[in-house]
Amino acid sequence: MTSHASLKRAAYLSAGALALAIAGTAHAVDIELGDTTASLYGFAKLDMIYDVDNELGDLAARPRILIDGQQGSDGHTSLHAYQSRLGFKTATPAGGSQLTTRIEVDWFENAPEGGDLRLRHAYGSWNGVLAGKTWTNFGSRLGKTPTIDLAPQPGQSKIGRKAQLRYSWGQWHLALENPDPEDYRDGVAASFNPKRGIYREADDAKTGLPDLTLRHQSRAAGVDYSASAMLRQLEVESESGLSGVDDSVTGWGLNLAARYRASERLTLRGALTYGDGIGEYLQNNPSAPGYLADSEVETITAWGANVGMSLRAGPGAVNLGYGISKADLNDAREAGIAGVEGANEQFEALHLNYIWSPIERVSYGVEAGYHTREVVDGRDGDALRLQGMVKYRF
Repeated sequence: MTSHASLKRAAYLSAGALALAIAGTAHAVDIELGDTTASLYGFAKLDMIYDVDNELGDLAARPRILIDGQQGSDGHTSLHAYQSRLGFKTATPAGGSQLTTRIEVDWFENAPEGGDLRLRHAYGSWNGVLAGKTWTNFGSRLGKTPTIDLAPQPGQSKIGRKAQLRYSWGQWHLALENPDPEDYRDGVAASFNPKRGIYREADDAKTGLPDLTLRHQSRAAGVDYSASAMLRQLEVESESGLSGVDDSVTGWGLNLAARYRASERLTLRGALTYGDGIGEYLQNNPSAPGYLADSEVETITAWGANVGMSLRAGPGAVNLGYGISKADLNDAREAGIAGVEGANEQFEALHLNYIWSPIERVSYGVEAGYHTREVVDGRDGDALRLQGMVKYRF
């Protein structure tokens, strides 16, 4: 005989299934379970890419641009759906505050090739405390111009995610973040341990302390803005004590970003990023945060900037954006570090696209991206990428 509790449980699950079915025909796929609202969301996206010059991968990997003296084939076509995304989030009233959780994945692991499942977000937040993996607290997305290519424009703060413990109060946000780079991008977001063939290897590089980030984000005179700072430790310590290497330095970074809605149709964006030992916190930094020379850790200064605009036109918007990131490798060059002459020193990118939606939750887009790379000895190269996309959201 079925118990009253079993009947109640069956009715509860049936009601949840009904809510899921009903919500699926409306906007997001939502379920109401007691005080908790759970939502399933995501999209399927097809990217269609034609590299007029050499192949840059499933996202524009600028270190692959051919420079003077390098040979390669032109004209490459590829189609992929690796940016397709699936996410699940919840919201529950708890202790006078809202308890939220989020887990999100896509298939862009091992970029720039992609194809493997990648954890984008996995965090919970309650009473001002966030714990887990999500957007880094350094910088913001205010200066990010919409692009079809998943590779963000250089020069911004890091457009990526890190495991972190963050506390927010009002317009201030303070976080301890994973000291190793995440969302590795073809050697661009290089860790301090410089095993990329252009610096002396430091097998005893360590991450003794978490990175510290602080951000203030607000709005004034119609401008949304953020100001951020970052501190990190770069350290090499020999476990055996035989190599004689035992040194550490402090790396730091600053970022300013803003977005201004000049009219109902026009939005302007921009960002400035600068730091010494900033490493991957500068988007598309050509260099690692530091190197080892004469048993001493030396930091590398780098800076970046980007500007962009979005103009509403018809059912969509025209987006135009430019970004640059540059590392100062003069000291490494003067120190005679092997291979530094051919090291990446500067990346630039210019994007022009039109993204439109004929109906809600359906988006199309076409884009032209022009990318450049320059190495320390002055050689450079460029590449043109044409891209289209179809995206269906739920």
